[in-house]
Amino acid sequence: MAAPSSFGRDTGLQARMLLTMFLLGLVYAVLVGALFASGAGGVTIALIAGGLFLFQVFASEKLALRAMGAREVSPQEAPELHAMIERLCIQADLPKPRIAVAQNDMPNAFAMGIQKKNSVVCATTGIMDVLSPAELEGVLAHELTHIANRDVAIMTMASFFASIASMIVQWGFFFTGGNQDDDDNLGVMGLILVSVLVYVLSFMLMRALSRYREFAADRGAAVITGRPSALSSALLKIASQMQRIPAQDLRTQELAAFFIFPPKTKSAIGNLFSTHPPLEKRLAALQRLEGQLQGAPTSGAFSA
Repeated sequence: MAAPSSFGRDTGLQARMLLTMFLLGLVYAVLVGALFASGAGGVTIALIAGGLFLFQVFASEKLALRAMGAREVSPQEAPELHAMIERLCIQADLPKPRIAVAQNDMPNAFAMGIQKKNSVVCATTGIMDVLSPAELEGVLAHELTHIANRDVAIMTMASFFASIASMIVQWGFFFTGGNQDDDDNLGVMGLILVSVLVYVLSFMLMRALSRYREFAADRGAAVITGRPSALSSALLKIASQMQRIPAQDLRTQELAAFFIFPPKTKSAIGNLFSTHPPLEKRLAALQRLEGQLQGAPTSGAFSA
């Protein structure tokens, strides 16, 4: 097993995160240009964008926990869960995150947080009831790897950009319905078209990054625990249980990218719009990694 200090280092993920942020920066430079061209003032743009960014950074965790009906639990309230995460954090050389539990039958877990020391890991009562201790350990190690890789922070910031574009589209249509002259309407419509394009590109970039980061987190979990098969077993159990959960109970679709397993397991158009890789590919990658940890000669553990 890799030393704790070297665990989870995934150069492929780091490169993808940098590329995603670079491309999003270019896309949003075009959006800012369109805002100016439409007549919006620089101060107005800065105030709105800055306010929304701060809200996204500081409120995202609280909003996610509230959406799931989750609350933070103390070591006295959930001693086994705290002990398991403490042990995994020591193995991964990570500061212990805050721990939350959601009273929800949906078997799932997620991690949120811009900074490692202020992050939170949330597990549902459904997943704790379904999985064995070894399987739950694999799931929690997966979430801790997201924190270690800082991909949660990248996903949170990337979703902020998409939110800006979506807001412009909604408000743009509101303004075009007002009593403005044709020149104003043409300017706003141009901004709306650019915003739609920005939203689509942001959506695709975030989905591509989200799929790869799940492979990286699976790998990190397997390295921390030394038992890829336990995570494989956990994913199979979660998938089978997810099919039994009524559609109306599969809430918080907006958090799907942060879950260890998506509420909807059917992919769309060749997985192009999926937040997670197909289960079969994740299981195959974990099986290859099992062979590597046992010393069997295999090809690379993961592929995007």
